[in-house]
Order: sequence, then C-alpha cells, then structure tokens
Amino acid sequence: MPEPIAIVGMGCRLPAGINSPESFWRFLREGREAITEVPPDRWNLDLHYNPDPGHPLTQHVRHGGFVEGIDQFDAAFFGITPREAVCMDPQQRLLLEVAWRALEDAGKPLEHVRGTAVGVFMGISSADYSSLLWASRERFVTPDNEPFVLPGNTGCIAANRLSYFFDFKGPSFTVDTACSSSLVAVHLACESIWRGESEAALAGGVQALIHPGIQMSFCKAGLLAPDGRCKSFDASADGYVRSEGAGAVLLKPLAAAQSDGDSIYAVIHGSAVNSDGRSNGMVAPNARAQIACVRAAFAKAGIDPSATQYVEAHGTGTRQGDPIELRALGTVLGEGRTEGEFCRVGSVKTNLGHSETAAGITGLIKAALCVAKRQLPPSLHCLRPNPSIDFAGLKLQVQTELEPFPHQDRALVVGVSSFGFGGTNAHVVLADAPRQSAPIRFGARMPLQLITLSARTPEALNRIAFELVQQLQEQPNTKLTDLAASANLGRTGFRRRAVFLARDKDHLVSQLQSLASDRRPLPEGVYCNTASRRLGKLAWLF
Repeated sequence: MPEPIAIVGMGCRLPAGINSPESFWRFLREGREAITEVPPDRWNLDLHYNPDPGHPLTQHVRHGGFVEGIDQFDAAFFGITPREAVCMDPQQRLLLEVAWRALEDAGKPLEHVRGTAVGVFMGISSADYSSLLWASRERFVTPDNEPFVLPGNTGCIAANRLSYFFDFKGPSFTVDTACSSSLVAVHLACESIWRGESEAALAGGVQALIHPGIQMSFCKAGLLAPDGRCKSFDASADGYVRSEGAGAVLLKPLAAAQSDGDSIYAVIHGSAVNSDGRSNGMVAPNARAQIACVRAAFAKAGIDPSATQYVEAHGTGTRQGDPIELRALGTVLGEGRTEGEFCRVGSVKTNLGHSETAAGITGLIKAALCVAKRQLPPSLHCLRPNPSIDFAGLKLQVQTELEPFPHQDRALVVGVSSFGFGGTNAHVVLADAPRQSAPIRFGARMPLQLITLSARTPEALNRIAFELVQQLQEQPNTKLTDLAASANLGRTGFRRRAVFLARDKDHLVSQLQSLASDRRPLPEGVYCNTASRRLGKLAWLF
C-alpha cells in the first residue's frame, strides 16, 4: 500500500462570506444555504431572465452561489501591479489567495517552503473573464497592459503563477475534466508525491461566474433547477444551481507531517480516476465506470469499502445523475456491510450549489473537516427520498441532521466522489489521522506570552488584529501558548510588526482591540514598528 498522505493545510473562498475552514465548518454545522439571486454586478437579470424555459435568448434561473467581493484583490501583496491585475482572471486571483491561506493554515512560512519541490495541481475550466475583457477591450485593455492579457487569461497560468510566486520547483499544471477537475487534481497531486517527484503538493480548483453565456447554455440543456436549489437525493430533484468558489489543500506524506509536528485534518489512503469510455452518451453518467472507480480507490487504499461510514457524493440533484451515482456507491460500499448498518451520504451542493470545477475540492474540504471534527453536518433539501433509489437495499442513508459519526470506536473512513460531465470520474478515500501527543510548549508556565503579528501595511496589520479578536471570541478554548507558537513560528514575517506581551486571553483581546481600532497611545505591552529591510545579526542576551 502507498504511504498515506496527510492534509495539513486548507484554504477556501466560498459563497456566504466563507473564507476559512473554521467559517466553512460553522456554516455546515448550522445547516445554512448560500444561494441568492444573481447580483447586479455579475449580469443584468432584467435583460437575461425569462421564466419561460423555452425562450430562446434568456435564462429561466435567477439564482446561484456567489463569492462576496470577487472583484477585490490585494495585488500589491502578491507583487502584482494594478495594470496587470485588471487583466487577470479573478480565478487566478482567488487561487493565489486560497493557496496562501492553505500555507498559513498549515503553519508554513514562505521562507520555509520557497525553492522546494512542492507540486501545484489546480482545476480550472471556464473563461468568463476573458469574454468580458475582450468585449470591453476599449475600456480595460490599453497598450500598457495588453501584454498581461494572455498570461492573465490562459488556463495553465492558474497553476504556473502559484509556482512562480511561491518559487515552487515541483510539477505545475492545470486540470480540466469539467466538474471533476479539482478532485482529479488531488489524485494527481497524491500520485506525484507517491512517485517521489513532489515532496509536498498544493491541490485545488476554482470557478467564477461573471458572464451569462454558459448559464444560458445550461438552462437550454435542462441542467438547472428552476427554483435555484440542489435537491440532492430528493424525489423533487430537477437539476442543480450553479455556484462559484475556490479551495486548496496542502498535502504531505504522513511520516513527514508527523515528523514536522504538523496538525493533520485527515489522511488520504487512496484515490482513483477513470473514464466512462463509450457509453450511452458522452455527457451521460455510467454506473459501471463509477463502480470501477470507487473499487479502484479502495483497493489502492487497502481499506474494506464496507468500513466506510460516510461518503461525500457528487450529488448534483439531477434526475439521471443521483440514481446512477447512488446505485454505484451502494454496490461497492454495501458489500459485506452488516445488516441494518447504513453508510451515510450527503452533498455540499445542497448548501452551496454546484461549483463545477471547484466542486471536488469543496467536497474534499468538507469531508476532511467532518473527519477532523468527528461530526456529520446535514445535507439539505432531502424531504422525500427519491423513489428511484433503493436506499435500504443499497444500505445508504441521507445525512439530514448534525450528528457524530455513527461508530466513534472505529477508524473513521470517508469517501469523496466527483464526476465530470464528459465522463471523467474520481474518488478519494480519507481516514482519521493517527493520534499524536500534543507538542511541548516551553512557555506554558511563563507569566507572559509573546505574540507577534506582521503585515505589509499598517492598515493590514490593524485588520489582522481585528480578525484575531474575532477568532478568539469564536474559539474560546484556544490556548494562548498554541496561539503564540503559531503566530511566531508559522507565519511569514513582513516589515510592519506588532508585538504583544499578554497575561491571558482577555488581556490579549484588549491589546488587539486597541491596535485594531488604531488607538493611540498603545497600551502597555503592545509595541509597533517597521522592520529594517536589511537583516541584522542574531545575538543571545542573558
């Protein structure tokens, strides 16, 4: 069996203001939904909407899942000039952000990973921004910025730009298998690590909805639900709702992650990819191919499929797709399963909609959070199970409320499925990480803890202080020693610095609030300055 691969960091930008694994988990636990009407800054609904599905020039769906502030980007942070940024597809901007967040989440400062053999594998397909850019050429494209249009809107650059910015030396390419792109990217990242060509890997995907053209095409194809909801596994399922977002995970061999003392969300034991081949239609799902893909993933993992407690399904909520997918999953996961024991199944698309090329990574992040938190959040809109699916016979049960895993005494085993509409199938097998002893914090008995923050600008530093206050209020069990270790050792250092000497969390919150509100003078124990561009000599003072 291949060495398990640890998920040590995750980053995401998703609808409903979700910008971290923790905010994503709260959203899932609360059973919330992120679907809204198409915002006016995307396209004009009055111009492009008609409730008649047969109308030739418009769409009959008013809804979608949209990332807030998709037009906002801190170009200077990534060393990108404003004239280049305006020519960059927002999908490239989102991937830069979530890749940075994944590294920060893993506690990997840039200076620790720069120049190393980290592979980059990203799923991307749509080119809405390119269409918009050229349609408004006179407004956005000038002789000064025209050289940036090609790299800013070429698919391969979505991965290559990350390798360039972070100075990663491993393989770097994008994947387009439609809806399964980002889970195929995870599979390829794992294969690269197993082959030894990457010592770690960033894998993920992105999708942005900024032009009505594809939306109208999908309406005409009958793929979208008129009410704008993914009613996965329900009798009323009549299509999906489109969504957008970006996600990335940082992957490392389990032994390396344990040796480095990394926090581990979940462990990938196996994955597989295949194709439907010549079936009953190029864009029609194929049960035999899906069965073969799921079997291959569990064979690679060396895990009995009947041990699976939960599967994050592709679950788009289409009349044809749901029954075929669940028959395939039940055929494999139901074999040898104890009578009366069901594998739970759900789909994050019921919360967020179908983010197409980003769907696989969104499902994987949800599954990894389920494993890390040892809980299963509800899948929405399943009020009357689809009569075309024999749930009892397949030994499957839709997860409709927040619950702990059904068998806490066993290893947690979770599957993640994703299928491209051109026939490329992917499945990944996750399990919980081996238990590790907590790292020794030498400052545990010190009367004061030292916490450092840094940013490129004073405004950004104030914002970081504000966000840390929110984090401490939302996570009251955070240990000050752990926070200090992460802040001091696990973050890239920038020139604008702040140092806090705090007795306890309440004291730290008060200090952070003074900086966040730009209050002057700063209270005792808080120090701000700008670091020199030249590195000084290191000395010990006793």
